[in-house]
Parts: sequence; C-alpha cells; structure tokens
Amino acid sequence: MIDRFTARVHAAYDRIAEVDRPEIWIGLRPRAEVAAEAARTDPALPLAGRLLAVKGNIDVAGLPTTAGCPSYAYEPARDAPVVARLRAAGAVVIGTTNLDQFATGLVGTRSPYGAVRGAADPSRVAGGSSSGSAVAVALGIADLALGTDTAGSGRVPAAFNGIVGLKPTRGLVPAEGVVPACASLDCVTVFARTLAEAERALAHMVTGAGDPLARAPGPWRIAVPDPARLGELDEGWAEAFGAAAARLETAGASPRPVDLAPFTEAAAMLYEGAFVAERYTAVGRFIDERAAQGAPDLDPTVARIIQGARDVPAHRLFADRERLAALRSRALAALGDADALLLPTAPGHPTLAEVAADPLGANARLGRFTNSTNLLDLAAVAVPAGTVRGLPFGVMLIGPAHTDDRLARIAALLTPPARVAVVGAHLTGQPLNPQLLALGARFDRTTTTAPCYRLYALPTDPPKPGLVRVPEDGAAIEAEVWEIPPEGLGGLVASLPRPMALGSVELADGSRVPGFLCEPAALPGAADITSYGGWRPYLAG
Repeated sequence: MIDRFTARVHAAYDRIAEVDRPEIWIGLRPRAEVAAEAARTDPALPLAGRLLAVKGNIDVAGLPTTAGCPSYAYEPARDAPVVARLRAAGAVVIGTTNLDQFATGLVGTRSPYGAVRGAADPSRVAGGSSSGSAVAVALGIADLALGTDTAGSGRVPAAFNGIVGLKPTRGLVPAEGVVPACASLDCVTVFARTLAEAERALAHMVTGAGDPLARAPGPWRIAVPDPARLGELDEGWAEAFGAAAARLETAGASPRPVDLAPFTEAAAMLYEGAFVAERYTAVGRFIDERAAQGAPDLDPTVARIIQGARDVPAHRLFADRERLAALRSRALAALGDADALLLPTAPGHPTLAEVAADPLGANARLGRFTNSTNLLDLAAVAVPAGTVRGLPFGVMLIGPAHTDDRLARIAALLTPPARVAVVGAHLTGQPLNPQLLALGARFDRTTTTAPCYRLYALPTDPPKPGLVRVPEDGAAIEAEVWEIPPEGLGGLVASLPRPMALGSVELADGSRVPGFLCEPAALPGAADITSYGGWRPYLAG
C-alpha cells in the first residue's frame, strides 16, 4: 500500500509535466520530498495517500504564503489548522496554487503568476479566486484542494472545471492561518472530483456537529426560480438548468417557486456597498505602500478595488448592515419550507479575451448567484450538472446555515453515474473486473475506441495491456464502457498503479469518456499487440 501512495505521487508529477500548466502553481514541493512523505503515510488513515493542493492564501509550513502577490510573501511557522487536520488524516500536500490576488475576483486571471486557464478549454477562464486549486483537481493532479470563498470563489471554479466545490457554513471550518479577504465573510472550501471525496475531506476540516436532518429520507423540498427570472445566461444554460431541476424532481424532490429578488439585491451589495471596505482592512495599507513605490507585482484591477474601498464612510456600513438584515429576513421567508435553493452556479463562462476587455463587468456578472451566500449566512454546494456545447455546466444548492450535510444529500441526486472505458484486465471475466463490481459499477456496452490508439502487452502481474493514443497509424481497440458511481470512480483513480493513468478515451462514436491509458515511459520493451484488435483476442491468440 505504501508503494501505491508513492506511485500516486509520481503519477501526479508526470501529469504536471504532461499538461504543462505552470500557472496553476505558486509553490510546488519537490517530487522526492512528497514521495518520501507519502511513503511514510499510515495506510489506516482515512485520507491516506490523497494528494492535496492548497490555495496560496492558506498557510502551509515550508512554503511561502503569497496571497498571489510575491512581495507580500511570508514564511508561515506552521500549517493553517485546516491543512493540519487534513494532513493528520493522511493527506499529503503537493503545493500551493495560484489565485486572483488577495482572493479578489471570480475570474482567475488577476495574478502576477499568470492567468489560470480552464481545464477543458484553455481559451476560457478557470474561475476565481481559487483558480489553481480547482484546475489542479480537474486535471487529475491533486485529489483534493483547498480554496476560499467570500463571493463564490469555492464554487465558480468548480462549475467551470466540472468538479465539486463545498462551501460550508461560515465558522464551521477554522479560518486561522488564512490571509483574509473579508474576514467576517471568508470560508475555507474544498474541491474534489466527486461529492463523496469532497464530503470525506470536509468531515476532517470542520469543527462541530453535523446536520441531524441530513439522514431524513425526504422527499426534499427544492426552491427553483423561474428560468425567465435568472437574467441573461449563456446560450444553452437555461435549458441545462431546467434539466437539472427536472432530474431532482424525477428523483423525488418537490419543487417550490421562489422570489430571487432578496438574493440578487444582497449579491449586489458585496462590491457595490460598504462591505468591500473590509478588503481594505485586510491588506489596504500594504497595497497603498506598494502602489506608492510603483510595485510591478500588484494586479491593477485588484489594487483599484481595494484602494477604492478606503474611503467608504462608516455611516454607509451601518446603513448597509441594516438593509442586509432586512434582505436576509426576506430571503429566508422566500425559501419558506424549502430544504434548498437550486441555482446555476454562474450565468456564463467567459473567455480570457472577454475578461481582459471588461475585467470589472465580467467579474460582476459571474457573482450574480454566488455573491449573496456568505452575506446572508447560508451554506452551499456546487456540483457538475452536465455539459453545454462541450463545456462543463454546474449548479448550486444553497440552504440555511448548518444544513451542509443536507445539501450534500440533495446534491447526490443530481450526480449521474460516471462512465469509464476499460480495455484490459478490468474487462468482463478478467482478473480485475471484480474491482469494478465492488465499486458498484454496472456494465453498459461493448464498443471500440476511435482508430487512433495502439495497444501494448505490459510485463505486469496480473498481465494487462497499455493503451496509448498516437498521432498516426492507430487502430480501433475493443473496449467496454461501464457506469460507475462518482465516488467509485474516485476510488478507482486513487488505486491505479503505475504505469496506468486515467485519461480521456475517444470512442468509435466520437464521444469521450474517462478510461485507462498507459504512460509512454512504460512502452520500451512492451510488445505491440494492436493487430489483435483488443486484449481478449490477444489472450485467445
């Protein structure tokens, strides 16, 4: 088991080289150091061997905390409590990740370390401010990642990269050791590829008891706004939202109408009202001093926002607090007896060029549905809900404080089975097929890959093939597609030994599903068996 943990580390570093996304990282620990720590991990720990990426405004001992600004960097004496808790549960930190500077933004481009590009489409933003953390998980480098969320930073990047983001109730997870954005509103969040993985991590991060109603069988009551009241959405997003609402209803949830006005009015107050002054309290003096020196490492948009908050009058803060209290009462009344509010996580997914052309306007649009959550003291979970025009689409479930567990139970109804393509030892009747069955997998169909792969017999125990995509001289290879619960897929990824890796496999019909691929480094000396057309014909021959 120790070897498996070490192999996972090497696979992650190989993946880092493969994807070539240096903008993800601010501080990356040496491969040998991380592998040695993984080798010492007690396999009995609940998160043993999970690789953890940490947003660059959260303290990790041994790595500088920069908050996305090199001249702000300091060397923390110890891990932030939330990092320490995950490490104590067996997680191994791989590095610190890029972010919108001082956690000010929802785009992921406001950083001197580079704009973080979307995992699925590098011409689009990754979402911020926890951009690097989300992309590290989405690209399969890290199993878990920590972010922070003041205006939606733990949810928008999840939606844009097709992963899960849990934003707990304020105060449920300690924020000590975190560079504040708005200290009274900040939450530490967690990203994972599956809901079960995110929940498992959150269970080790929190302080206090869970939600006793989470174990209730339902039917859940879901507040669903009229799509016509959502405002302008990207093409196809209203239909995708409607499909998500329909899935919940099919699963037994009972829909309720809801008035979104108090939520959207509160959302506008986060940056347009007096609450933005708290950002100046956090780092304003530092920015003033660095700006006066002409510092090149200040993001101009971030500096403009924070310095602009300096002159907010005190009386306006008191007036806004009074207005917010009234909006919170209206919002809770609008929810009524609903267990959760369903919303698109964001209204659209902009390109890098669109954000560059209108940095403030694009960012403001992204916070339409997320900005109000912490202001109104609500909990939220963001989950994938399909794709639109080939890009991830995500929705949020929002509920009253301390309904975190309940929201996760409802979100599970939205999470369809994942599909995985297998070509070797996991095929029906082969030695590793029981692994799939044990994870709750169900056979879907037999097919072939697109004719762009080659197959090799690897000298492993048990024997297994290696599938490699090639630019030319490829062939169609027999494959089986299995449906597997999302949490099962996460377990399968965590257990893969080198040289195997999970990647995108193109099938004969042009669709893509996750599947087992082989690292090219394992191929020297392996027999090319492509001419057999598949693993079973090779064994029979």
